Amino acid sequence: MSKTVSGSTYNTLWSEAHEELSCLLDEELPEEPLRPERDRVVFFQRLATFYVRYVQIFRQLEEAYDQSVHPQKRRAIRQVLDSVIGRVLELKNEMVEKEFSEYHYMDDIIQDLKLTPEDLEIPVPRYFIWERNKVLQDRERMFAAIFNQMDVTEKAGKSSRAIKIVQVAERARQGRLRAKFMREIHRDSERQRRAEEQEAVSTDQAAVCIQKVWRGFMQRKITKRLREEEMIFLGMAMDPNLSYPSQTELDTVNIEANRRTRQGEHEDDYQKSIGSVIYQLREVEGPEMKETMKDQIRQWFIECRDATGSFPDYPEEEDGGSALIFAEKTPEEVNICSSLYKTYIYIYIYIYIYIYRKGLVKLHLFVMFFTHPIQYDYEVWKNRNEIMNFSQRHELELIKEEKRKEIEVEIRKQVTDVNIHTCSVFKGDYSYLGTTLRQSDIEPMPSLSDVRQVVALYAVLPLGSQAVHEKAPLVKTMLLVGPSGVGKKMLVHAICQETGANLFDLSPLNVAGKYPGKSGLQMMLHVVFKVARLMQPSVIWIGEAEKMFYKKVPKEEKELDPKRLKKDLPKILKSIKGEDCVLIVGTTSDPHSADLKSLCKFYNKIILIPRPDYASRYVMWKELIKKNGGEVTSDLDLSSLAKISDGYTQGHMVQVVRSILTERRIQQFPKRPLTASEFVSPLARIDPVFQEEEEAFKNWYAKTPLGKKRIKAALGKDGDEESSKTGSKSGKKKGKK
Repeated sequence: MSKTVSGSTYNTLWSEAHEELSCLLDEELPEEPLRPERDRVVFFQRLATFYVRYVQIFRQLEEAYDQSVHPQKRRAIRQVLDSVIGRVLELKNEMVEKEFSEYHYMDDIIQDLKLTPEDLEIPVPRYFIWERNKVLQDRERMFAAIFNQMDVTEKAGKSSRAIKIVQVAERARQGRLRAKFMREIHRDSERQRRAEEQEAVSTDQAAVCIQKVWRGFMQRKITKRLREEEMIFLGMAMDPNLSYPSQTELDTVNIEANRRTRQGEHEDDYQKSIGSVIYQLREVEGPEMKETMKDQIRQWFIECRDATGSFPDYPEEEDGGSALIFAEKTPEEVNICSSLYKTYIYIYIYIYIYIYRKGLVKLHLFVMFFTHPIQYDYEVWKNRNEIMNFSQRHELELIKEEKRKEIEVEIRKQVTDVNIHTCSVFKGDYSYLGTTLRQSDIEPMPSLSDVRQVVALYAVLPLGSQAVHEKAPLVKTMLLVGPSGVGKKMLVHAICQETGANLFDLSPLNVAGKYPGKSGLQMMLHVVFKVARLMQPSVIWIGEAEKMFYKKVPKEEKELDPKRLKKDLPKILKSIKGEDCVLIVGTTSDPHSADLKSLCKFYNKIILIPRPDYASRYVMWKELIKKNGGEVTSDLDLSSLAKISDGYTQGHMVQVVRSILTERRIQQFPKRPLTASEFVSPLARIDPVFQEEEEAFKNWYAKTPLGKKRIKAALGKDGDEESSKTGSKSGKKKGKK
């Protein structure tokens, strides 16, 4: 790969990713097909290894694409990047089918490959937002103009609720004052009692006591400072005097921003050059191309007449049209190609579908799409000399080569049309013990990192890239299930933020009383999905999704008619195709009240979000305290804090941190550092997610289709074999009838 000062690092990233991808393709598409693997565990390990290696390539290509400023290189990288993203999604889909679980634990694989959990993190491509920045800004201006014309007012709350809130706050204030007053009285009486019991001491004894306490305090302070300096010297602690973020990190951010600005400038120059090159090719080389093609067609007709005694039939457009003539074939070869073309395609497709149904091969669309981009990358850029192209501008000769082919096709169609007319004759923390627990027949609960990975794979990557969305396994609906406060709604907004998607709220409570009647409901759904398609990518959010599938509607909610979308929404869902970047995301904290069969039929991906585990709580406490202006010092025992907060959700943790880190408390940090004991009282006032509630969620999830398959696999039964046996039995029963 050519090396220039401005882009050598990213050229190296591209080259390394290309070499690794070539090795992976050799393993996935060997010359001699591999024998079918019967052991499910061994087969899953192979899939998981491929998945991890593809994720590494994904990360390298995303970094190279984000920072490369050469417009033509970026197009070559983008083709491979979209295909790699699609292949990652294909492998994820296969892993779910083979392990019957949405969460996978690959700690043994990353240990064998000498990787860290951060290397397995799915990056959200930055071009999702950057390349649609102008569209998003126009959309914001449009929405702002619409909202300015509308009188948007918030609904006034009930007066009884306001009175209750004021009463609770006032009673709490009076209770705190009363407790403080009683505490002061008790302290004064205790101090007076001690003073009466103690004997009078001399001045010398008092001075010695004060000196002892003061010297002990100073020595402890000096020892603490020396210990901190030693830890900083050994590299085991961060120097508090260093600014955060550091100057190096700020410089890196500025450099990346400047490179993106240069990307835009180079892209504008590239687009202008394309227009001028196309005009030049059409005006200068176009007439000569047209005359040459006409001469070739005339010569072909004459040769056919001399050889056979009659003029041949003109090749059909679906068989290649005049392209067969320009391929320098004899009349006999043209006729053979025209007649065998369809037969060859039909036979090829039939054989491939046959072996796919037999389970001998798995259809991998993106593996087939790798071939052309990799070859293009290798031939064009690998040995290209770019010493003179220091600024990484576009190259005119490459534009001419690419556009000359398009002009030739365009002119060939023009020549073909003329001949037809005259002759009358087509995109928290890692779980480190997941694998070990599963090998011991213990199903681990997923960490927040696992949840983030799954949401990125099923929602963010397909919505962010049209090319990936069209070819990857289609996910139309996704349900996020978990206790209140685990971040379900936040994930919905994160999906929209990462992809620049529009959010439509079809929650039962939000649509209650709007568009009444059957015709009004159909009109509402028609408008929502029409706008969602026109302004894609779009996310349609259904909060409290269990209400739409209630087993029995509660009396207090009958007026709201929460089940009004149950019949019409699945019908509209069928109209969503691969080219529609539209995703329906439901959230629920009470799935038990819904009809399980109907719920699972509508949502083809169900993601269980548990309460955070110890590692996730440790990371979250640290981040939340820093985010709200706090300082994490050695006085704050984060490990103990993460341990005692077992059962509390992310929402509870945010609530506690905000209640403790007031402005007054932040000002006291230099004299009184934050300690874990301060969090005990606020946590005690909040009800956690108890073990029984979490077990209820796990038992509910075990009744879903994927949960049932997982249980069968754990019991030693193959889900596929069970379904095939059931199918054969039902077939026999039908035969008897």
